[in-house]
Parts: sequence; structure tokens; C-alpha cells
Amino acid sequence: MTVRTLPRLFYWQTPKLSWLPLLLLLTISAALLALTLGPYPVSVADISHWIAGRLLGMATAINSEAGWLERMDTLLIEIRLPRILAALLIGAALASSGAAYQAVFVNPLVSPGILGVLAGASFGAALGLVSSDSWMLIQLMTVIGGVTAVAVGLGIGRMFGNQSVIMLVLGGIFSGALFSGLLALVKFSADPYEQLPAIVYWLMGALGQASLDDMKLYGPILLVCIGGLAMLGRALDALTLGDDSAAALGIPVARIRLLVIMLATVASALTVSLAGMIGWVGLLAPHIARLLVGPLNRILIPASALIGALFLLAADALARSLTQSEIPIGVITELVGLPVFLLVLRRANRGWR
Repeated sequence: MTVRTLPRLFYWQTPKLSWLPLLLLLTISAALLALTLGPYPVSVADISHWIAGRLLGMATAINSEAGWLERMDTLLIEIRLPRILAALLIGAALASSGAAYQAVFVNPLVSPGILGVLAGASFGAALGLVSSDSWMLIQLMTVIGGVTAVAVGLGIGRMFGNQSVIMLVLGGIFSGALFSGLLALVKFSADPYEQLPAIVYWLMGALGQASLDDMKLYGPILLVCIGGLAMLGRALDALTLGDDSAAALGIPVARIRLLVIMLATVASALTVSLAGMIGWVGLLAPHIARLLVGPLNRILIPASALIGALFLLAADALARSLTQSEIPIGVITELVGLPVFLLVLRRANRGWR
């Protein structure tokens, strides 16, 4: 028996595929609506007129029209489009990583920070903010910090000659505590007037610094990670049966687990490098998706990615619209995620089982 025959084991569970196109349509609609939101409101008619003007070309527009089109280019393409793309990619990456981690560790309360990746990435970002003014170097140190934290957690598991789920979790807890302590040390040594406020604001999460160059650089990597996790859905279904059962089905358990952890780690670390710490998405979105489409990971991971993208788009819209000054998106996800999670918690156990 191979991975291809695995879905036959779940013949009593019909995946609700109809939710995927609906979620995709909602995500596209929400992204278009997000273009109209912000301190400078833009109507749907304005966007339609801007698209029509760009399709017709600048040569056909009068001078005043050309000036309006240029202002719309700046507002929509340079300011709003990057943060919308960042919200979509970051939400999808965190949600798919959370769903994959929950499958690997067979635990519905696991989130992307289980192996210390978020703590390590936060330490790398804080260290970069203290030691350098280069935005590219700060992002690079963020990713290195997240990957290093996971490597420390995995190394602790191997130190005891055991790669079981329990040892991986214990290694992740140790690694997360270690890098949280290192982060506190960096904050203590930072300049309290300039560097420390920047670190604190970064850790609250923000999408305002995302640019089109960032999306061109990191977007393909995030898409590869999300797509890779989705393609490993059938193998993850086997892992949820237990290591012995998965091995009996011909699944290379250790290699699949390591590959999933690597993809989820890179995706989670990149989200921190782009927008800082954003919580609850990786925990909440998989639970909602599980209630909608069932527990099969080959359907659950794409659904989680779409729901995570929707959730972060909505959080970003609130962050930009509630007050005149933008609220950190991490604050919004914390305040909104907790009551939403409580609402789905009663049915979450049934969805997991």
C-alpha cells in the first residue's frame, strides 16, 4: 500500500471541496475591497476608472486625468497593493504552517511557534535592528534566527537519540525559552530612546513597511512553501495515524516530518521578517478550516491558507480604519483571535476527530 491509496482509508470522510472555490472567491473579493480602504478612501468606481485609464494608455488622457492616474498609481500600486499582497501571503503562510504542524505533532493546539521559530526570528530581528540600519540585513537576520532556533530544537531531540514527537516538542520548548531570553537581553541592551521603541513596535506586527520589492523577493519563496505543504497533505494524513501505521503504508516518516518542519519553518520565519510577530492566525485558521472541510490535510491545508489570508486581510482593514493612526496588526489579531477561537472551541474537538 502506498501514499496514493491512502485516501481509501478515509472513504467515510467526504472532503467538502465546494468550500475551496468559495473561499478563493471571497479572498479575491476581499483583496479588491481592501484597495478601497484607508485614510484616503477610494470608491469602486474610482478603481474601475483607473483600470480603464491604464488600459487605454496615458496618451489618450488629458493632463488633469494623467495627474489623477499618477496619484492613483502611487496610492494603489506603491502603498496599498504591497500590504494587501503581504497580508494574503503572510496569512496563508502562517495558517498552512499551523495546519501542517498540527498534523505532524498530532495536536490541535500546536501553532507555528511550537519549535521556537517565532522566538528565534524575533531575536534575529531585534538583533538586526540594534546592530544595523540595513533593512535587507534585518530581514536576513530574522530568517537566520528562526531557522537557527528550529535547528537548536531538532538538535536537542537528536542529542537523546530520539526523534519522536515528544522530544521534538521538548526541544522546541527549550529553544523557544532560550531565544526569548536572548530577545530580552537584546531589548535590555538597546537604546531606550530609539532602538527599543523600534523593537517593541516590530514585535507588535505591522504591514506598512512591506514593499513590492519585498513581495518579488519573498513572495515566490512563500508560495513554494505553501504549495509544498499542500502537496504533502496525503503524507500528513498518514502521519496522523501514528508513526508505525504511516511506516506500514510506505511513508518515510522521518524524512516527511523533517521536510514539513523545514517548509513551515522557512514560511513562518519569512512572515516575521516581513511584518513582525502576528499571532493566532496559525492556530485559529486551521480550526475553522477543519470545521468547514474536514480533517483531510490535502484539503485542509489549502482551505487553511485561504482562511488565514482572509483573516489577516480583515485584521489589516481594521488596523487601518479604526483610528486615524494605524494600529499594529498583531494587536488586532490578538484581540479578535481570542473571542473567535472561543466561539469555535466547542466544535473544534469534533472537527479534529
